[in-house]
Amino acid sequence: MKHADERVREQYVEVAPGVRLWTERRGPADAPALLLVMGAQASGIGWPEPLVDALAEHHHVIRYDHRDTGKSSHSFDEQPYRVTDLAQDVIAVLDGLGVERAHLVGLSLGGMLTQLVLADHPERVLSATLLGTCALSETSYVRPDGTPVPVAELPGIAPEVLELWAHPVEDHGPAAELDRRVEHWRVLGGNQLPFGEAYFRELERRVIEHAGTYAVSTAHGRADDSGMLRTAELARNAVPTLVVSAPAEPVFPPPHPQHLAQVVAGARLVEIPGMGHALPPAVLGPLAEAILGHTAGGRREG
Repeated sequence: MKHADERVREQYVEVAPGVRLWTERRGPADAPALLLVMGAQASGIGWPEPLVDALAEHHHVIRYDHRDTGKSSHSFDEQPYRVTDLAQDVIAVLDGLGVERAHLVGLSLGGMLTQLVLADHPERVLSATLLGTCALSETSYVRPDGTPVPVAELPGIAPEVLELWAHPVEDHGPAAELDRRVEHWRVLGGNQLPFGEAYFRELERRVIEHAGTYAVSTAHGRADDSGMLRTAELARNAVPTLVVSAPAEPVFPPPHPQHLAQVVAGARLVEIPGMGHALPPAVLGPLAEAILGHTAGGRREG
């Protein structure tokens, strides 16, 4: 049986007038806090349970639903917000839960939000881990041979992903929506690991059950994404930062991770073999090991 302080705890945090976010905490309450920041249109339930449990062996793990996802307020149409407001939500979650500082782990858009917090509120961050994302910097990537590559010339999103994203999501019922999500994960996973259809189907069943609806919000795609560059601030970064390189990544393919590790001062790079823009079972062990190895260098109470 788990100790009382290790039970899963759910709580809502108000981040703006009338806007509240669902949060969940697990792991010892007196362990260093670790906040998981998900990608666009994705709720906190998208973080796989085995990964959350592995991290909770050493941390007070927090995950949450962004605005317009899961059990959080779906408010964009009445109260439009900017992408940078979603980064302020990270701070609001920490404030609402009484956490002074935390290790941050951000995936995709969550990796961008984590960079914004690194740049704007470094005093709140014990360490940062960035997954499946791109640098919020105008600094060119420098190849190993010393050749500079402008950001605009770095590889773009894979055609098969763009093809999926080009079609608006239509409501053909819950079964068809579940099929669509599974196919989405198949493409996002890349081509280096076998695809576990049953795993992702069950993951999305839990996501839908948690939200209470299979409807898909487009709020994050419509939010104003201006004002996100933090070139100078990231170049001055002093927070221990880990960049995870995923060789099968189809959204921000290599050398985006290498570029990110160059523009965030002091960042180090680790590769997870076979990883794409998804979190299948095969990558969870190596990913947890990489994150915990990184946070071990700065474990102290937040």
